[in-house]
Amino acid sequence: QVQLMESGGGLVQAGGSLRLSCVASGDTTCISTVGWYRQTPGNERELVANITRKFSFQADSVKGRFSISRANAENTVYLQMNSLKPEDTAVYYCNAGTGIGCVPYVYWGHGTQVTVSS
Repeated sequence: QVQLMESGGGLVQAGGSLRLSCVASGDTTCISTVGWYRQTPGNERELVANITRKFSFQADSVKGRFSISRANAENTVYLQMNSLKPEDTAVYYCNAGTGIGCVPYVYWGHGTQVTVSS
């Protein structure tokens, strides 16, 4: 089992920055891809960014403003969010998926609220 704990959300003015952290605990041996999703009321969760040991991806809506990184020794993935816009307001969820050779599974954190005021 893997547990994911997000932190770093909060209230920020437009143009500001926040850094979200996702710490994984438990048996992380099989974790391959870690990502951040966000969700607003009435909408589906959308992928913001994800990262493997070799590659990273950012959605077009955040490209150039958000960056994702991982500190493997600390089992932590970060989402640096710069130039925040009101439309970035959402609950941000950490997501971790297992890799090749492991039982397929996806883990989710409980989410952290990000609110960007105009």
